[in-house]
Amino acid sequence: MFFIPEIRLSLKYVNSYMNAIGITVLAVFSMACSNNNVAQKRGIKYVALGDSYTCCTGANPDQAWPLLLTKHLNDAGVQIELSANPAHNGWTTQDVIDRELPIFEQIKPDFVTLLIGVNDWVQGVDSGTFHKNLTYIIDKVQGGLPHKKNLILITIPDFGVTPTGAQYSEGRDIAKGIAAFNSIIQAEAKNRGLQCVDIYPETQKMKDDPKLIADDGLHPSALEYSKWEAIIYPIAARVFTYKGIGIKE
Repeated sequence: MFFIPEIRLSLKYVNSYMNAIGITVLAVFSMACSNNNVAQKRGIKYVALGDSYTCCTGANPDQAWPLLLTKHLNDAGVQIELSANPAHNGWTTQDVIDRELPIFEQIKPDFVTLLIGVNDWVQGVDSGTFHKNLTYIIDKVQGGLPHKKNLILITIPDFGVTPTGAQYSEGRDIAKGIAAFNSIIQAEAKNRGLQCVDIYPETQKMKDDPKLIADDGLHPSALEYSKWEAIIYPIAARVFTYKGIGIKE
């Protein structure tokens, strides 16, 4: 008879202990779910690599096409944030390697656009060196992305059609030189199965429409940058559709 209270005490202890475990397990499970929700809510990190055509000289910061693209994708249901736009006036592929790739590596983005090469041509970088640098950049970016095809290449604009563009030719054929570099970009995209957005034809329209040119007579206006974004967006949307992310029509 002395064992009965002891048994009851043990059962009471067991019940109390099991309740405590249940609460603990529930708390841990809730924390795990909460952490998972945080992870799901984290936006896709986007980094835009390039030169003045990516930092969008000639337009206000809020008119830059990478920012417009980010907003457009969010409106379509893609949770994406422009984590960095380290592009800078006058920068070449070598500057991307030296100054922009370290930022890319630090941020570890999920998605990247690359528009580079005009200043290589202006500064007399030969096509072989341009190709070598471009290959290095693409290799590094693809190696740091969660999916290798989350990189979009963009062709170089035809700055020769702008009022002051000829000043940077040094007697060379701008259209021919840019076309040669664009062929390299497009070939790399094709060989790697990457999306390449060809904005070159659109940029040639600057020749006949002053509204598409910034006040400096060289860079695109905000209107022209918005036209680039309209061309880039469907390709970017296609990239995210491949990843199973719903895109609103």
